[in-house]
Amino acid sequence: MDPEIQKMREVVLVYLDRSGGLQKFVHDCKKYNDSNQSYAVYRFIISINPSDIAELDATLGNYILHNPLQAAQIFQSVCFVAIKTLSLIEQLQTEAQISILLKPTHLPPLPSYVLSLSEYPFNYTSQRFYMSEGIVIAMGTVTKYTQGARFLCTEETCPFSEGRFRCIRVHCPGATESATVRIDFVCSLCSSPLQEDMKFRVLGDKQIVEMIDAKILNALKGYCIDTSHFRIQAFTLFLRDELANKMTIGNHYRIIGIPACVQNGLQMTACIEVNSVQLYKPNGPSFVSENFKYLLSLTSSSCWRFSAVLANIFASQVVPPGTYNTLKLAILLSLVQTCEKENADYLDLLIMTSDPLVIDRLLNYSLCLLPRGIRHPPSSEIFPCVSKDKHGTGSASIQACSAVLAKGGICYIGDLSSYKKDKLELLQSVLESRTTTVFIPGKKYGEEADQQVTVSVQTNFWSFVDVDSSSKKHIQKENFLIGQMDVSLIPVNLVDGFGLLIYNEFPSSRLSSPVVHHTLKKAINPEAMLYKVSQQFRTEDYEEFILFARNLHVELSSEAESLIQGYYLASRRVRIDSIHGSTLSASALKILISLAKAHAKLSLRQRVLEEDAVIAILLLESSLTLKHGTSALCVAPNPVFPFDLSDENSLQQRDIYLMQCHHQLLKFISAYSPGIHINTNEE
Repeated sequence: MDPEIQKMREVVLVYLDRSGGLQKFVHDCKKYNDSNQSYAVYRFIISINPSDIAELDATLGNYILHNPLQAAQIFQSVCFVAIKTLSLIEQLQTEAQISILLKPTHLPPLPSYVLSLSEYPFNYTSQRFYMSEGIVIAMGTVTKYTQGARFLCTEETCPFSEGRFRCIRVHCPGATESATVRIDFVCSLCSSPLQEDMKFRVLGDKQIVEMIDAKILNALKGYCIDTSHFRIQAFTLFLRDELANKMTIGNHYRIIGIPACVQNGLQMTACIEVNSVQLYKPNGPSFVSENFKYLLSLTSSSCWRFSAVLANIFASQVVPPGTYNTLKLAILLSLVQTCEKENADYLDLLIMTSDPLVIDRLLNYSLCLLPRGIRHPPSSEIFPCVSKDKHGTGSASIQACSAVLAKGGICYIGDLSSYKKDKLELLQSVLESRTTTVFIPGKKYGEEADQQVTVSVQTNFWSFVDVDSSSKKHIQKENFLIGQMDVSLIPVNLVDGFGLLIYNEFPSSRLSSPVVHHTLKKAINPEAMLYKVSQQFRTEDYEEFILFARNLHVELSSEAESLIQGYYLASRRVRIDSIHGSTLSASALKILISLAKAHAKLSLRQRVLEEDAVIAILLLESSLTLKHGTSALCVAPNPVFPFDLSDENSLQQRDIYLMQCHHQLLKFISAYSPGIHINTNEE
């Protein structure tokens, strides 16, 4: 025996004893022994800390990292001796029956251990451990594969024809099913054909997953600052046994695995046999730029000023400062109200506009401020769909599509009037439940029964409707209430599904001139900085600001909660239809809370104040007026920005106006919801 191999076996035993691995191994053996059943293969998972191994013996540490399949054989021989010495599994006969899966806790943080999925060449021949990361874009159903099988020689006089476990086939990373089980194996002793003993076949779970580099998100944005070119290709992951169903479609993961090359007919597919899976959650910035800090200090005298100035100067690369302020505020509120939590506060936007080109540019630009801002391409599906697995298994594979890839971000679906009725009905269902169900017909995909898979949709949706174009497609209604818009082209329940309905008519002659000048100058010189504020508050600064603000944990104050509840109850009593009852949807309360929390985040506060609730109520009331007409509260057409913000005096006038709105709101609540107690400060 090679002295170096013998030394490594001794180190393995020492490491297992010190790390607690030996105790776990004994416990796993007891489960097999208590079953009183003979297996062709006994599978053991051994957790390995490469740093601890390298301290004990550098040679073994290097062997595990760079020759994991051979290193597993060393662990296999040690485990076999331990089983026989301690009589742990009475049914075990040969060393070949032991299958060892080494799971490193981590890899050295060096470039040579990182497998980039967007760089060439893709090193899939080394068969050693690599770390990689990406986003799951497709997932297959769980199927079975052969972990191991026993074969007997068909020649009766051959010793290998006896019922002992001499000919064992065990699955290796990257190997296909035919490498473990097929009919053309021959006896190594007499060269006669081998025949599988079917009653000893050991089956395991297998799941095929498609993953892609996170850089794909930059390619799916409607507007991107980064103009560098890169090549992106999806790659295949094999999840086996305990790792099956450990991934969720649309999530970002870090994996450790062994790359391999699998042949499927005439094609070769590069894949990774996954060894461990870890959900990847990048940390947001812990600060905002100095300019934002200075602006916050300048506007600290009012709870409304900071967010107003932010909206006023936002997206100056696309539209002039001071234009589309209500829409820009709504966009910022929706951006900071994004996260990947199950019960998140969502804020969807539906914009009615007669200027779709400028609105489209504004929404495209805003997408780039989030890591997951996806512009949905019209040629693809918004929600997950099913296709046949391309690796020859014939099983179903669920494709992520735009809404799932936008997880924790924004999915911009463009002009809503361009979609057919079935797509709109599906969108309405998702907006109501935040889930979508994928139906998998069993007969088509080789399963005994049909399956239904529920996929969570955790994203905000943006869309617009061109009122000039849509008015030509249908006959407009005539009996409108005061302030009501004709949105009959879109189903009423779908309009209610969006958190905010915003009407942005083409700017008046007073505002159209700056927009036209801005558009012409940008067409001549796209890179030009037309305004000083664009240099002071760059796109990168807004990216950092939004990522910081959206990670703030905010709590609802009792005053804000009472104000929101009072308005909600009063509005339900005021907005009553003689046929359908209250026109205020049940989701309105959630939308109010979401808007108030978003405004607090945008103002860099961790407590939702009454001032935040006032902005939320005015935005929602304006949206409800567009849908159902004005109510007894009777807000102005543009209640949050009633006039231009040009200097400090205009900000002061806006504060006075919002205080008056607050006082008017309290009167409305006391008149129509008298049971709600609200503290009022008389001045």
